[in-house]
Amino acid sequence: MNVKIKICGITSGQEAAYLNENSVDFAGMVLFFPKSRRNIDIPKAKNIMSALNSSIKKVAVVVSPTLHQVEEIYAAGFDYVQIHGDIPQGIQDVGIPVLKAFNVSDMEQYEQYRDCSYIAGYVLDAQTPGSGQTFDWSLLDNLPRDGKLLLLAGGLTPENVEEAVRYVHPDGVDVSSGVENDNKAGKSEEKIKRFIENARKGK
Repeated sequence: MNVKIKICGITSGQEAAYLNENSVDFAGMVLFFPKSRRNIDIPKAKNIMSALNSSIKKVAVVVSPTLHQVEEIYAAGFDYVQIHGDIPQGIQDVGIPVLKAFNVSDMEQYEQYRDCSYIAGYVLDAQTPGSGQTFDWSLLDNLPRDGKLLLLAGGLTPENVEEAVRYVHPDGVDVSSGVENDNKAGKSEEKIKRFIENARKGK
């Protein structure tokens, strides 16, 4: 079984085409977080989603969203909402599966979500999400697995992803800045290709 690939911080139709051409599994788009240079609005996200192959799962990436924002995400047609920070009360009534993101500094909260039926999986990230910084993967050595999707994030690049997959054995890997052009202006198709090739070598 190949390791699943999630490319995050998609901001254009051209990047959507790169994902289609390379058969990735998940496309992440940052919403409701203007601090991020990758932040887009719902209308733009819908345009990007319409350009993506139907086989690619669409993930809205948010930080401590309101319930209304999650409802907007669901109405827009996303397959998952990835939540950093706090999960709003009542989210189980919306009907969208949640990927709960954890920083290595708050992994003690992991256990409390394992029995939540609306949690479809976890994204394990570095101390500062979106920073492009990696972390000590040995911190995950004793992490209990529960059959839900486990995605490894945090500073992954085409150069280190093979080692990361061999060490952590995640279900999938999640990258954003690690496949950007050197000038930070959007994603590089060449880096995306190398990232996928090397991730699958590690499985």
